[in-house]
Amino acid sequence: MNRRLLLNSSAAAAVWAALDRIEPLLGVPQSGEQVIPFADVRPPNPDRPTLQWGELTSWLTPKEQFFAVSHYGFPKELGSDWRLGVSGLVNRPLTLSLDQLKARPRREMAATIECSGNGPTGGLIANERWVGTPLAPILKEAGLKPGAIEAVFFAADTGTEKIRNNDYPQNFVRSLSVEDAMRREVLLCYSMNGEPLDHKHGAPVRLVVPGAYGICWVKWLTRIELHDRRFMGKFMGRDYVTIRGEKQGDQTIWRETSVGRMNLKSIAARVTRQADGSYRVTGAAWTDGTPLTSVELRINDGPWQSVKLEQKPGGAPFTWTLWSHEWRGAKPGEHTLTSRATDAKGRRQPAADDPSIAMKKTYWEANQQATRKITL
Repeated sequence: MNRRLLLNSSAAAAVWAALDRIEPLLGVPQSGEQVIPFADVRPPNPDRPTLQWGELTSWLTPKEQFFAVSHYGFPKELGSDWRLGVSGLVNRPLTLSLDQLKARPRREMAATIECSGNGPTGGLIANERWVGTPLAPILKEAGLKPGAIEAVFFAADTGTEKIRNNDYPQNFVRSLSVEDAMRREVLLCYSMNGEPLDHKHGAPVRLVVPGAYGICWVKWLTRIELHDRRFMGKFMGRDYVTIRGEKQGDQTIWRETSVGRMNLKSIAARVTRQADGSYRVTGAAWTDGTPLTSVELRINDGPWQSVKLEQKPGGAPFTWTLWSHEWRGAKPGEHTLTSRATDAKGRRQPAADDPSIAMKKTYWEANQQATRKITL
């Protein structure tokens, strides 16, 4: 192990050790504390795992609460003969086994993955520790030909689509621009939270694209192709498309955009009654990797109040940030709690009636401020 790898390993070990010390920041009930449930909490569905915010006791999401989505069902498990092909506009096509991927430089990072169909207070989100090898060196090794602008990722799951009255067999496929695919954070991942990927989460290898919605994190990856034009398959150009309207004078202008980068978002996740009779509100906020500058909380119709942002282990720019607020003088009865986040680019999480989303007709990328109800 060379010096750089040794330093990286030491730093990673320090980060993961810090995770064991973060629980008190989450509002985990201490002695004498009581969790006050929100009125909008639904009982968990054992057939569809989701994050239970009120039960969160770790910075990393428990495996049993990590959502799993598939579009053509779950393919059969890929055995030891699995290979990853890299082809298209490359000078040196590659075929790589799992052992060959694992023999390449290893990178370990924490990142938040959110389903683009997650609701404002939904549990289709997870914060996990990913291990794999960076994609960019593999693409460089293959040698991109001039004109290659798009990296297209094929999964093993397949279905049939009707296009212009004809049936076509299709793989699940998503793409990234070459510029995005070359980001150092993009991984070919084979391990999660210290264990090999399991089948429902994309084994043996899935794409990890920090800062992008989960639809971009292609599971059961089998092939990467380099193209000279935009890829517009079902899950890029026809589905996972957000439709927004904007009033311009007497006209309404409609725009369709493909789902990609995550939106700025926050949620009030839990309220606990403390031993002295006060309350503590805890929550989370996340971005596309842009630094988070603030989270504010509004109780009932009161003013926006800044909350305390908790330190993230190792910085971890692509993970959620936990926050907390001491709520004193609360009176018995019904209350509402609303949070909003702001990032370093000046973007602020919008209210539901904000012009930027008021005429949004699809539920993808829901990041409006969420108002939660609670009774004390």
